[in-house]
Amino acid sequence: MALIAYDDSDARSFEATRHLRDGDLAAWRAVLGRRLEPFPGLRLLDLGSGTGSWARAFRAWWPEAEIVAVEPSAAMRERSVFQPVVPGSAAEIPFGDASLDGVWLSTVVHHIPDLAAAAREIRRVLRPGAPVLIRSAFAGRHGSISLFRWFPEAVAVLDRYPSVAGVESVFAAAGFVSAAVEPVPQVTALSLVELAAGLQRAAHTPLQLISDEAYAAGVARLAEAAGTQRGPVIDVLDLLVLR
Repeated sequence: MALIAYDDSDARSFEATRHLRDGDLAAWRAVLGRRLEPFPGLRLLDLGSGTGSWARAFRAWWPEAEIVAVEPSAAMRERSVFQPVVPGSAAEIPFGDASLDGVWLSTVVHHIPDLAAAAREIRRVLRPGAPVLIRSAFAGRHGSISLFRWFPEAVAVLDRYPSVAGVESVFAAAGFVSAAVEPVPQVTALSLVELAAGLQRAAHTPLQLISDEAYAAGVARLAEAAGTQRGPVIDVLDLLVLR
């Protein structure tokens, strides 16, 4: 539905606040290692790579694999911690037929204007049986994401995102079969104090699309909770695997 076209301000905020710590990526590394089964020479595409934190992590985890990245936003490409990043989009992936062993999309599907066209294009570039790995918050699945506790108005934005069933249906039409939906816990921040101090509205699509009054109320709720609640902030995002 193409909710946000990332400009320089958005990219700067994303770079500053949306990169997980290396240690906090451990849960995702374990899950992806099982779902992708990395091997020497594997060619993995980070599609909609943003500022490059996932592609950088993949290169560190699997040095014998070839990691490639595609990002439509020039502002994101300029700030990427992974290079090279190739211009392109989910509907126009600049790689040959059956040339990839996996495609990763992290918090991307809600930005794709034509998901059916993207599914067909991903089918074209993937080798038979290779996985599509979609990390996302999906419509109707907000209960384990702390952001929506402080900003309840943002749930209505999330409900405009694709649902798991909707993505599965669109990809099924392109020849994919759903292999798994796996909730993955991650440490988003070491405390609510840290989360509140680092929060930037421009880094979160749901917060950009609520009113200024709703955002201010949410900031106040978060600040109040940060004064009394201790411990890490753990969020659960879903990994949808299609083959």
